[in-house]
Amino acid sequence: MLLDESPDLAAFRAEVRGFVRQHLPADIARKGRLGLEYGKDDFVRWQKILRNKGWFAAAWPQAAGGAGWDLQKQLVFIQETALNDAPFIIPYGVNMVGPVLYNFGTPEQQARHLPGILSSDVWWCQGYSEPNSGSDLASLKTTAVRDGGHYIVNGTKMWTTEAHWADWMHCLVRTDREAKPQRGISFLLIDMKTPGIDIRPIVTIDGQHHTNQVFLDDVRVPVENLVGGEGGGWPIAKFLLSNERVAIADTGPKLKLLAEIKEIFAKIEVSPTVSETSKILFRQKLANAEIQLTTLCALEQEYVKMWAGGGSKEGPHASVLKIRGTEILQLLSEIALELEGPLGAAHDPADLHLGAGITPSPAQRASLMAHHYLYGRCWSIFGGTNEIQRGIIARSILAA
Repeated sequence: MLLDESPDLAAFRAEVRGFVRQHLPADIARKGRLGLEYGKDDFVRWQKILRNKGWFAAAWPQAAGGAGWDLQKQLVFIQETALNDAPFIIPYGVNMVGPVLYNFGTPEQQARHLPGILSSDVWWCQGYSEPNSGSDLASLKTTAVRDGGHYIVNGTKMWTTEAHWADWMHCLVRTDREAKPQRGISFLLIDMKTPGIDIRPIVTIDGQHHTNQVFLDDVRVPVENLVGGEGGGWPIAKFLLSNERVAIADTGPKLKLLAEIKEIFAKIEVSPTVSETSKILFRQKLANAEIQLTTLCALEQEYVKMWAGGGSKEGPHASVLKIRGTEILQLLSEIALELEGPLGAAHDPADLHLGAGITPSPAQRASLMAHHYLYGRCWSIFGGTNEIQRGIIARSILAA
């Protein structure tokens, strides 16, 4: 939570908490409470409930169909929904391509695409990363060659999260192979039903199908699907990524995970089979993790207040939040597995899909916690690896 909230923000936090507890469907809340996998329908139902309340796309300006929330209200909303078992908002439409369209798109593009994003009836994925071109977007090789009223797109996109759910992809392509790397990149909107698109699943270390490799073979994309003009993709890409800043530390789910770990430890505290020395060591580890997470929340608060007040969004602030958020998540999941003991050594992906009415056994609960550990490995890779983020911080400091 924020450490020195204004009365208005505190009241808004209480309003969000009350709304989620009253209106989040029970079956979705159960998945959030137990740490089970959400399906697409879970996200759609919840986002439609939020839309009816006026809280979906609430960060959008009112002229575009939003509520004009500032960054501090956005942070409160993200934290409280996570703390109260709600699914996170799938960002690729509402938080990514939506703001691109109402800032850079033509009136025709806005009229065609914004309503479907707002209703959650049209789903998007992000075509950025490629094999050997993840954090280094400027090196991407997927090409788009003009052919009359179309672009012919060839290449492959990697780690494309939820592409198997998506109706459309917002995609970075190279339209000029002679220009400097950043200047030859353009931003295309691609209908995923277009012939020539092949989506192949990538099963990650946690045994789940979150992400994909997408092959594009002579895919014909109408020229009117180009956003921002040829060669205008790089500034759009930077703008899009800057919209992730308010959620980059992801403190809500971490606060929830800390509370779950404390519940596990509470049982160990009264166990006669665990030595006092072990209990003391676990208390120290938990105290250290909680101090780090509280410090991250304070840092996040300061940065968000600065950005909300018009402070520069350039610089290393988001990189700092990303690195520390990743490190603390991984620390928490490591403590959780230690507390689970031998049961935490195994993870069965089927445990993430326990049917309604099934109460997880101790082994299944440990397996669900092991999922946090396994999936937490990817956090130091996606969104720009932590190594890339440290480079951003170093360049900022050395240039000062």
